[in-house]
Amino acid sequence: MNKLIESWSMNAEVQWVIFIILCILVFSSLAWNTWNFLKPGKLVKELRVRTRSWWIMCACFIVTTLAHPAITHLGLAFLSFALLREMYPLLKLDQRERNVALLCYTVIPVQYTLAYLGMTTLFLAFIPVFMFVLIPFMLVIRGETKGIVRSISLMPYSLVAWVYGMSHLALLFNLPDIPGFTAGPQGLLLYLIFLVGINDVLQFAWGKTIGQRAVLPNVSPNKTWEGLIGGVLSVTLIAVALRFLTPLEAWEAAFTGFCVSVAGFMGDAIASGIKRDLGIKNSGNAIPGHGGYLDRLDGFSAAAAPFFHLIYFFGVTAAG
Repeated sequence: MNKLIESWSMNAEVQWVIFIILCILVFSSLAWNTWNFLKPGKLVKELRVRTRSWWIMCACFIVTTLAHPAITHLGLAFLSFALLREMYPLLKLDQRERNVALLCYTVIPVQYTLAYLGMTTLFLAFIPVFMFVLIPFMLVIRGETKGIVRSISLMPYSLVAWVYGMSHLALLFNLPDIPGFTAGPQGLLLYLIFLVGINDVLQFAWGKTIGQRAVLPNVSPNKTWEGLIGGVLSVTLIAVALRFLTPLEAWEAAFTGFCVSVAGFMGDAIASGIKRDLGIKNSGNAIPGHGGYLDRLDGFSAAAAPFFHLIYFFGVTAAG
């Protein structure tokens, strides 16, 4: 119990970021409620619903981040489970694929246990090496070859995107000690959560404000070059401003913010392609005003692994 209580102690850096997040949410809530009082409409109604959902999501993220590492790992593992559970029914799996899907679910506790125990080498190899061979073999062992190319592409990808990628958030808690770095894994996790979340908002805002040319008109017509560039530049600057949560120098934080923003866009674009192929707008309705888990976590699943390795390279390897 003492360890659980101690895990809630926050250093000054983490406190500042939580304060900033709360200020943004309070300001947004007041702004949308005032707008709705003065001039009700469909847009402001949607913004109010989205903001209420952000309150819930931020509260869940903050509580999970600041709790005991075991609880944090369980929370992140649940997100991977929720992603698979949400997407598999939409993919209309056949019987062979459903059997292998059960195996994919069992990968989640193994992967996050490896992260919790700090078994980094096995963590990094378990899904892209061992499961990448085992899952295709389990698909062909029944001797049925019809649709096997789709199955071999689909099942391993679901693990890489929604389990392997997301689980790198948990691996942040087992980084080696970095001299002079006081924010800890909680600071790093909040840093990434804030960057990915604000990246989504800023790319949307820039696109709505000055967007004219679509980046991927056949995949996601609402994503524009202006929104992408404006979002990337804004997130790069924010990453530098919040680098006190990391062991990074200014230029390292700028490069990391740039990579996180681009990776978030790529993850969102991939998810949009999947949904367009399936003929759906949202992957679910778990989050009011935002859709499903995939609609909100696509950026995290793409940005988590690059972020971890950049932190490891700049903070651990380069520091010697």
